[in-house]
Amino acid sequence: MQPKRIIILGATGSIGRSALDVAVSRPDLFRVVGLSAHARESELLEAARKVPGAALCVTGTESGSSDVRYRGPEGIRRMLEDNPAEVALNGISGAAGLGPSLDVIAAGMDLALANKETMVLAGRLVLERAAAAGVRVIPVDSEHSAVFQLVERFGSGDLDEIVLTASGGAFRDRPIEELHRATPEEASTHPNWSMGRKITIDSASMANKGLEVIEAVRFFGVDPDRVRVLIHPQSRVHALIRMRDGALYAQISGTDMRLAIQSALTWPRTEACAFGRLDLADLTLTFRAPDPARFPLLDLAYRAVKSGEGHTIAYNAANETAVDLFVRRRIRFTDLAPVTAAVLDLAWPSRIDDVGEVLSVDGRARNAALEAAKGT
Repeated sequence: MQPKRIIILGATGSIGRSALDVAVSRPDLFRVVGLSAHARESELLEAARKVPGAALCVTGTESGSSDVRYRGPEGIRRMLEDNPAEVALNGISGAAGLGPSLDVIAAGMDLALANKETMVLAGRLVLERAAAAGVRVIPVDSEHSAVFQLVERFGSGDLDEIVLTASGGAFRDRPIEELHRATPEEASTHPNWSMGRKITIDSASMANKGLEVIEAVRFFGVDPDRVRVLIHPQSRVHALIRMRDGALYAQISGTDMRLAIQSALTWPRTEACAFGRLDLADLTLTFRAPDPARFPLLDLAYRAVKSGEGHTIAYNAANETAVDLFVRRRIRFTDLAPVTAAVLDLAWPSRIDDVGEVLSVDGRARNAALEAAKGT
């Protein structure tokens, strides 16, 4: 069997670095033919030394390195067109990942998707385009990877409920009355996972879990009321599915994203994996319902996905804008939810049928979030 050709988008981020680890650990399974980064060119060049011959793309800042063949906003699309692969992993952070997801599908490659905003902003459009192109979208987020693997094994016909677990983030046990003093540095320190700054802050507010609820609804085609969230501080059970007869089935592994990444890259095969193995001996697993007063952004995500496609775009845009303001100390941690709620209170379309409208709603929601933040 020939190694599967893969492209890693967002190669200098936490997901991208983990994906490169996976690829390098199994040269019998994978051959990396392309890597992209936004601005950290020196890190991209360092990563490229592990996979000689891979095409390189930098979408942001300019520099003079002759090793980078593809540059600028269209660089990813051109790299995908020029370097055929079976699968591309999208580890780009935020709404900026939507365009590259669509480029992967247009290039006729399976999409291993770690960019949850792709599904939040345009899940229906993305899945429709993938179906038309004859390719699959395979989730990489640990929770959605877990659900995907379980549904692949048990089928969706008797699926009754999806249960996503959440660590609770940096402030899961901090007194609520102290949260208004939380700093960006504190919110950026995750108790279990090593992740990028934005996703770690979103974990502390549980906006990240809200985005995952939206993603699960879109990806698995279930009603929002059939997606449940539980706080699971140990982060060993990544998701569960409940079947019609009431039985629960869980995916359990260590806190290592490389297992979920390898599962996506090898799909539909299952291969031996050196990452994420877990010994259950002497391990205690606990679960509890999230406190709405502590995590208001989670309830706002349910509100958004029930309201329609424009509202989920607005939810993501408002949260991204608010987090940026928080990092720059323009608003407090406890202002993240009020800013997002104020944006959701505006009128947004319930259905969106083209990417141009997605970007329009996204831009208007970001401006609305900036205005809402002035009143905090």
